[in-house]
Amino acid sequence: MNSVEAARWYFDQAADHIGLSQNMRKLLLTPEREIKVQISLERDNGDIGTFLGYRVQHDSARGPMKGGLRFHPEVDAEEVVTLAQLMTWKTAVVNIPYGGAKGGVAVSVADLSRRELEALTRKFVDAIHDMIGPDKDIPAPDMGTNAQVMAWFMHQYQKYHGFSPACVTGKPLELHGSEGREEATGRGVVTVTAELLQRLKRNLAGSTVALQGFGNVGSFAARFFHEAGAKVVGVADVQGAVWNPAGLNIPDVLKWSADNRGIAGFPGSEPISNAELLTADVDILVPAALGGVLTAENAAQVRAKVIIEAANNPTRPEADEIFQKREIPVLPDILANAGGVTVSYFEWVQNQQHFKWDLARVRQELDRVMVDSFDRVWNIAREKSVSLRTAAYIIGIGRVGRSTVLGGI
Repeated sequence: MNSVEAARWYFDQAADHIGLSQNMRKLLLTPEREIKVQISLERDNGDIGTFLGYRVQHDSARGPMKGGLRFHPEVDAEEVVTLAQLMTWKTAVVNIPYGGAKGGVAVSVADLSRRELEALTRKFVDAIHDMIGPDKDIPAPDMGTNAQVMAWFMHQYQKYHGFSPACVTGKPLELHGSEGREEATGRGVVTVTAELLQRLKRNLAGSTVALQGFGNVGSFAARFFHEAGAKVVGVADVQGAVWNPAGLNIPDVLKWSADNRGIAGFPGSEPISNAELLTADVDILVPAALGGVLTAENAAQVRAKVIIEAANNPTRPEADEIFQKREIPVLPDILANAGGVTVSYFEWVQNQQHFKWDLARVRQELDRVMVDSFDRVWNIAREKSVSLRTAAYIIGIGRVGRSTVLGGI
């Protein structure tokens, strides 16, 4: 089952529970707009590079569309459509006034110089600037992009539309970004993990954690798990994984990773494979990298007590069914990793009001939104005897469906 089929399967599970008609299912699943553009630029060696860029605007029933912009070789139309749908449900689950979008360019950032990366970003803005904006569609960082890319994006957009910091989120603080935005997804992951463990009569402090993925989300999640007293015993990045059953010193791992461009060789740890990390005997497993890593092939070997989806779409439906039969709770991506889009919303609000919040307020508001959203998902799951994923989809689809009907079709 590919990513599009998986997203539809999860959607239908919830739609069946709320009795959604086939007409409404088709309406809610069909993107409002799909954009595909060609981006050509002169490479540093004089060659002409040609790349494909995408932006899918899925749904605007609840507000302007919101979603990340990823630069990765595997970006294609199918992936972007799927991720745009997930953003629609995600923004609805945490009840912020957005719809879903997603975008990207099929390119390996590692193969680009800084000049080439900037040129690629600006040319992508040139191609789509009239279809995005603070009240239409607001991009944000994702895999392969960061605050610097967002700064170039904003600067290029403003050449056409004037001063408009709210056109994109995840910007540097110097260019009207928000305190706490970089850490937001990882912080949100730990916040909802603590809430889930509390409902299961367990403690986060002392729990063992394995994180598959050590980019922005995984590294901040590791830091916050460590600060909360959890024992992070394994982490993985693209080079492999490191393991220490006594617990890794996360501040030291973060420094080692920054100094050595990866976690491989971290002193006091033993190397293991990504596959071994996913099936390690831990309390909490956090897939925080690419999608589709938990499958029918490895789900039966997973030994974690709970799974927290920090990545987008990391669990295939076949694996999800196995986890349900084994009574392993899975906190779904559309709730678990919603901290990023929530603080992006806070950044957008600050930009619109031209008033800056301090870090304490950002964290307080983020924790409030994540805890309230978790409570609603947990209560629906218990009330309807469904999984946490289905409960989250019921909330998201219900809110989008009601807004669509009330606004008029």
